[in-house]
Amino acid sequence: MAHTSLDSFSKSWIFRREDPKVAVQDLAEIRLLDEQSAASVWRDYISDSQIHPDHFTEQDWPNAVERQVMKVAWEKRWDATEEALPEEILAHFAAWGEETKVFFCCHNELVFEMPWAVFKRTWKAFLFLDNGPILVGRKKNQAVQFHSDGMATLLLRR
Repeated sequence: MAHTSLDSFSKSWIFRREDPKVAVQDLAEIRLLDEQSAASVWRDYISDSQIHPDHFTEQDWPNAVERQVMKVAWEKRWDATEEALPEEILAHFAAWGEETKVFFCCHNELVFEMPWAVFKRTWKAFLFLDNGPILVGRKKNQAVQFHSDGMATLLLRR
């Protein structure tokens, strides 16, 4: 997969804020995929027919009721001083190793790649992009979609 500089991302300021602070070593592990690689990940993991979560229909797996495990409130934890993701999200991904490669998929041209451990530490920065992004893991069935209403949907891809 090809990457591009985080500085080329128009909202790269989300990773350089003091609150939430993203450590330099974590920033080094957050990779912005180039458009071709992002499109490939989006097609393989999210949708081969829709380019953005706003366009999902009931035929797209994230909207399929049988793929939805439960809804979880994330925004209160995001606003609080507590650093960890909500417990329900952590439990949903309990089988993932710290080095599991994850993709934070905003739309077909905007996908970030990093280890699961890095996302767990930096999730608050990513949720400035809360218009339906989906977090998936390479070769994993668990996923989560974050919604701008402060809720997240825990999902199973298969």
